[in-house]
Amino acid sequence: MKKTIILGIVFMFAGFFANAQKFGIVNSQEIIQMLPEVKEASANIETFGTQLQKKYQQMITSLQTKYQDLQRKQDQGEISPKQLEEEAKKLKEEELQLGQYEQTSQQQIVEKQNTLMKPIMDKITQAIQDVAKEDGYTYIFDGSVGFVLYADETTDVSDKVKAKLGL
Repeated sequence: MKKTIILGIVFMFAGFFANAQKFGIVNSQEIIQMLPEVKEASANIETFGTQLQKKYQQMITSLQTKYQDLQRKQDQGEISPKQLEEEAKKLKEEELQLGQYEQTSQQQIVEKQNTLMKPIMDKITQAIQDVAKEDGYTYIFDGSVGFVLYADETTDVSDKVKAKLGL
């Protein structure tokens, strides 16, 4: 619904300013899905995530085994209450480390995704800018998300706004 409204506004203004400015629309999501580099990057990210998940599962299994072993020792009277307390404390610390590993893994996946996708997104952005300059577009909107992907530098009033704000 938002996309339809945004596109309607774009076309309304496009008609109104047709003589002064040239607008374009691109579907970046479609372009992204078509690039072979994206498929390769996605496969690399998935493999990396699977490796981290496998290690996480191994850590969980190890921790569960340690808890079960401690429980068995307690049930059979093989461990003193003081030793039980010390061992339980160690396992709680290991449990905290497991939680930290999970958070770190998620961050690593996001970093990996950013690292692999940034050059691809830069390539797409550069292509959009090249098309805009070559064909004389003032603005190019991404029809899939509603963002301005290119604006003619001569229409940028950022410096004037900054001056008004005393920046």
